Amino acid sequence: MCIFRVFSLLIGFGLAVAGGVSLLAYLNLLTAGYDFLTYLHFISTRIELYMVIIGGIIITLSIYWPTKRK
Repeated sequence: MCIFRVFSLLIGFGLAVAGGVSLLAYLNLLTAGYDFLTYLHFISTRIELYMVIIGGIIITLSIYWPTKRK
């Protein structure tokens, strides 16, 4: 069961990093003349935002989900 936790932690971490790096790259839209509300609207339609959220949930569950110890 421990290997499943490590695997899910790595999957969650990979999703969160991939999405986070992409969202940071989209910050270049602010220098191109977009305002912050337009940026927020744009990233709310992108899959990268959901990758960060799902990755964070997977990381949290893999760390804090209780184990069955006998």
